[in-house]
Amino acid sequence: MKIVLAAINAKYIHSNLAVYSLKDSAWAEGVDISIEEFTINNYIDEILARLYKSRPDILAFSCYIWNISMVEELADLLGKVLPETSIWVGGPEVSYDAGDVLKRNPAIDLVMCGEGEETFRELVEAAAKQFPLEGELLSDIAGIVFRGRDGRITDTGARPPLSMDLLPFPYKNMELFKNRIIYYESSRGCPFSCSYCLSSIDRHVRFRSMDKVKKELSVFLEAKVPQVKFVDRTFNCRHDRTLEIWRFIRDKDNGVTNFHFEITADLLNEEELELLESMRPGLVQLEIGVQSVNPDTLQAIQRSMDFEKLAGIVRRLGKNRNIHQHLDLIAGLPWEDMDSFAQSFNKVYSLEPSQLQLGFLKVLKGSPMHDMQEEYALVYRTRPVYEVMSTRWMSFDDILFLKEIEEMVEVYYNSAQFCQSLKYLEHFFEHPFELFSRLAFFYRNGDFAGRHYSRFERYELLRTFAAQVLGDVRGFLQELFDEILTYDLYLRENVKSRPCWAPDQTPWKKAVAAFYSNPAMIERYFKDYRDKNYRQIRNLTHVEVFHWDIIESAQAGEGRTSGKGLGAMVFYYDHKDCLTYGGRAILLEEELE
Repeated sequence: MKIVLAAINAKYIHSNLAVYSLKDSAWAEGVDISIEEFTINNYIDEILARLYKSRPDILAFSCYIWNISMVEELADLLGKVLPETSIWVGGPEVSYDAGDVLKRNPAIDLVMCGEGEETFRELVEAAAKQFPLEGELLSDIAGIVFRGRDGRITDTGARPPLSMDLLPFPYKNMELFKNRIIYYESSRGCPFSCSYCLSSIDRHVRFRSMDKVKKELSVFLEAKVPQVKFVDRTFNCRHDRTLEIWRFIRDKDNGVTNFHFEITADLLNEEELELLESMRPGLVQLEIGVQSVNPDTLQAIQRSMDFEKLAGIVRRLGKNRNIHQHLDLIAGLPWEDMDSFAQSFNKVYSLEPSQLQLGFLKVLKGSPMHDMQEEYALVYRTRPVYEVMSTRWMSFDDILFLKEIEEMVEVYYNSAQFCQSLKYLEHFFEHPFELFSRLAFFYRNGDFAGRHYSRFERYELLRTFAAQVLGDVRGFLQELFDEILTYDLYLRENVKSRPCWAPDQTPWKKAVAAFYSNPAMIERYFKDYRDKNYRQIRNLTHVEVFHWDIIESAQAGEGRTSGKGLGAMVFYYDHKDCLTYGGRAILLEEELE
């Protein structure tokens, strides 16, 4: 018998923990279980051909918001060309309306609901004894909804949660996951009850034993995988456990692997903060779901948060510059209109996170928010991704405008390519939300939105925006802004094609050449390049002469000099900053002659 577990991931670098965990959970003599992974960027016909050619007896799909439409289309097509194949589905996108899934998809025979490891094991053992599976054999297996030969749909009831230590470790062969993100699960469930989240259904948190966790994390560290993402819904819900895992990865740090955790920041205590501050830059990144700062909204979504404490913690970790912090906001929540959302945006933006993710409410089947849709007048997409379109407090026009702002935040803030440029521009707007709103208007009115641009073009568009919107504003200096843009550009990349708006460096061409050929300057500024010759050092670094002190000017919103007039900076690109992914820049102590 042949069983194929099919995963359709959002990106190639993603791996599907579910199918690997299912495969390692089940075994039966005479049963061959294999995995086929695709992405949503694959053509339907390509996936169809591969699955058809494998000709499995049982084909099981892992279903999520991002792939359910493709899965349903594939099930329909495969049901026509492989009528003898039994098609199963499982995952969060089918667990909460399994009966409806079967009714609208005649080709699907069975839905695995909730946790699937034990359910799949029993199904495989039963199929090894008798196939096709039917009647009493299926009725005795908890956690499934299936269609019988007579077309009747049967629900066998929920399966009790499984001990975390009984779950398999699916990463025994790390070659299968080369150059891919590793998803790791050390706990299931969530202690909170946020109404928009499916994790709120299971508030009982179960943990994998620390011995197993440390042993398994050691596998990733030894393999030097680029990133391990913990899928635990609230990783830091137990202080002792949080400390033990964080100490372990700090002490066993291989200098390469990055660990991602989803946390509730206002739960962090002093001992945890001190431990985080001791981490290698880039070792840890934190995803912090703020969602809103409106008290009425937080109460409506049953979310407990001390924002002032959270803000203090985010600022403290930010000053240390070793932890990537990703803060989330959700648009379309109850009691949040545009003014309220702007306040949430401004407060979170002021914390200067590494990334500010502006997301939109998804009204998920099975979530409490789904049950409140009439009370909140939620209008949302009835097909995946179930995203909100309007609420009692926000119109569709509002949502569309926030989509435009989201693009501006992604391009100009989250890219970390315009750090000092944005700092300077912020001084000329009432608050950050106004800056990004005006940027969104600029893109819309100029017909710039929705296109693909090079990095140079993004700089040029920001420069044009500033000139048009701030050209007559008191205090705004175009020449200064051009230098700040140039600083941001060279900090991120040693560009060979210089933009036309960058300040002319011709007057200092000979002085820069003399600087690079001076042995004393090589010893002072390029010690790490002693094995390189003059030309190699010039190619690996960049010297730029500025009229203003760029950092001070951007922070102050006005032109400030270093006190010595012209100042030159050296840009290095050998070590990237873990927060901005940019190089290093230092001010020369000497003036170029």
